[in-house]
Amino acid sequence: MTPATFRATRFRLANAALLLGLLLAGGVFVSADMPAGKRLQVCNAALQVGVDSATGQIVELIDRRSKQNLAGATTDFGGLWEADFAGLPPLMPAGARSFAASPASSGLNLTWTGFHLAQAPELKVEVTARLDAKLALSRWQIALRNTGSLELTLIHFPRLLNLPPRPDERLAVPVWMGQQAANTRTLLRDKEGKPKRLEWSYPGQLSAQCLALTSAGVGFYASCDDTAGYLKDFAVFGDDSGGLNFEVVHEPQSEGTGRTQYLLPYSVVLGAIHGGWYDAAALYRSWATNQPWARESRLKRGLVPPWVTNTALWVWNRGPSPGVLDPAIALQRELSLPVSVFWHWWHGCAYDVGFPEYLPPREGETAFKAALQRAHEHDVRAIVYMNQRLWGMTTATWTNENAVRFAVKAADGLVKPEVYNTFTKSPCAAMCVGTEFWRAKYAGLAAHALNSLGVDGVYMDQACLSLACFDSAHGHPIGGGTYWLAGFKSLAADIRRRCEAPGGPALAGEGCGENWLPYLDLMLSLQVSRERYGGPGAWETIPFFHAIYHGYGLFYGNYSSLTLPPYDELWPTEFAPKEPLKLLGRKFSRQFYLEQARAFIWGQQPTLANFLPSQLHERSEEIAFVMRLARLRRLALKYLQDGVMLPQPVVEVAVEEIPMSRLSIYAGQQGGLTEFRKTVPRVLAAAWGAQDGNAAIAVVNASDASVKPVLRFDAAVAGLSGRHRVCRIDEHGRTPLGSVRGKTLRLQPEMAPLEACVLELARD
Repeated sequence: MTPATFRATRFRLANAALLLGLLLAGGVFVSADMPAGKRLQVCNAALQVGVDSATGQIVELIDRRSKQNLAGATTDFGGLWEADFAGLPPLMPAGARSFAASPASSGLNLTWTGFHLAQAPELKVEVTARLDAKLALSRWQIALRNTGSLELTLIHFPRLLNLPPRPDERLAVPVWMGQQAANTRTLLRDKEGKPKRLEWSYPGQLSAQCLALTSAGVGFYASCDDTAGYLKDFAVFGDDSGGLNFEVVHEPQSEGTGRTQYLLPYSVVLGAIHGGWYDAAALYRSWATNQPWARESRLKRGLVPPWVTNTALWVWNRGPSPGVLDPAIALQRELSLPVSVFWHWWHGCAYDVGFPEYLPPREGETAFKAALQRAHEHDVRAIVYMNQRLWGMTTATWTNENAVRFAVKAADGLVKPEVYNTFTKSPCAAMCVGTEFWRAKYAGLAAHALNSLGVDGVYMDQACLSLACFDSAHGHPIGGGTYWLAGFKSLAADIRRRCEAPGGPALAGEGCGENWLPYLDLMLSLQVSRERYGGPGAWETIPFFHAIYHGYGLFYGNYSSLTLPPYDELWPTEFAPKEPLKLLGRKFSRQFYLEQARAFIWGQQPTLANFLPSQLHERSEEIAFVMRLARLRRLALKYLQDGVMLPQPVVEVAVEEIPMSRLSIYAGQQGGLTEFRKTVPRVLAAAWGAQDGNAAIAVVNASDASVKPVLRFDAAVAGLSGRHRVCRIDEHGRTPLGSVRGKTLRLQPEMAPLEACVLELARD
């Protein structure tokens, strides 16, 4: 790169006292008067940002409280941004002949020019950085002007390179419910030591547009303030020197010919954070719960069907009605609380093969409707499985309806088949929800199930996902944009408009996603069972999304099962197990308890998979545990259904190593059960706040031994002050335990084996 020009207006303060007063007042100070003139800086009372005067790379992201710098030194690769244009190598800051940086109100302006591109001779890249008035946050925006005939495909921005290692680093990412990994830098190297890249898409795979790299001291926080749902990826990646780098990759929305500039329609937020994953979630929550999807959530607006909010326990069974509805009726009789059904494999086609040929039901319409009517007479409701975006490419309708026209197309114009069924290897195509054809097709099938068959709702599998589609015949922008969410909004509205039942249908979706809160009544959250479907690994489940949006959506779901997985009778018989739904060994009961305990303390509606009435006797202890949690949750709904998650209590208790099984629908067939061991705590706990100002700690002893854990709860951080009366709520009723006060509360409940309780902290 040729020597860059550097322009900066120098601000001089009379003395240090003036600077201190400005910062304490929440102001922003900009300085270009650095030794050797190599950095332009901007700071407020909490954060200092500095960029290299020659390249614009971020070299300072300094938390003023700890005086720690989260940015690394300049590197020889990359830069603050990268622009990808069709038919050209990536464009980077080093390709500019001229760079200028100058201070601006509350921040910095950076400009690159002189790229000498024949297609865009006047191309200019502009970046602005603005500091928050008080918080340790900076907001970054980018604009590409005079792009001429260039076609922008991706923009990588901002890049924070070579983050310095910090003690006890943990990467927390809201991948649906949420996950966290220690030893983050080892995740960015493969077995041969080569650098790797971890990338998560939003909206969809990322349920919220943020992530955090926390540490024992100060950590790194990143988010976006996009309220429209533009496609983007958050990424961390390694390099040849063993570094850790971060970037956001944006997919621009195509606006047809004549476009000569691109302006990022939202800001990327970079900053510092103290604490762990919960603190990152709480910081994001302070912004996110004021956005349209929170204000318009169906739960907050009181639009969720009452039978859904009233459900005490879900039964997740598969197959014809005798193996689904009858067990739910039996369990409801035993529980004496409302039980609802999450129903797979009711449809006439093979699972993950024949979608969307759901009708007629595999047992016939007459038998199906009669069984559902009997269930309704017992006040058991059912939602049925209907994948929201897949069409089997081996089905007759795929050919007869020329469905390929409305499938999602990649940038090369081709359909990219997706294969889920490991037995048939049958390909499926993702259908574009941006097309009226697919929306009408799906809504028509759903309406028939709701109106003609009498089901109570539809589970829209793969709902909380979005894709980029490049088919210009679909009538939506090519590639990036917001058309996917707009299409889903129209689809959900169409289904509800067609439904004739009073109160409307319940619509559930797979995974979690902030953008879908106004459209879905329920979100299936299965990461409480990560080990069962994912096996051992570096990632641990955390309730990141729940910490942000609990009380704005209802979460349910659990792979927790006492049996081997079922086998679809429409799959090839040669792969079928000899004993379908065979009971698992009791050694895996501890895993079952752990999964149910997670769901309970994290505020989900309890769910039991593959339940048979015989388990009431053959596995009476395990079923009693599930029912105990369901009854207890019923007594604490103002916390566990309507409350907000508070800072997590520290639980001082012994840990133990237990056997774990990996066996999901496909992983557990033909002797495919994988066993491994994992160290887990005996007691799990989470804290919740209610709208009346009271708080509670949900506690579960998931072991078969009596314990007396010590719970340390930071009342001051949770916003609690004064004296609180402690009341223990359990299966025996309510028991007053006295009063506590102080900044840090210490509680030590006595817990019998497999016992749960809620410790309520009521204002005195």
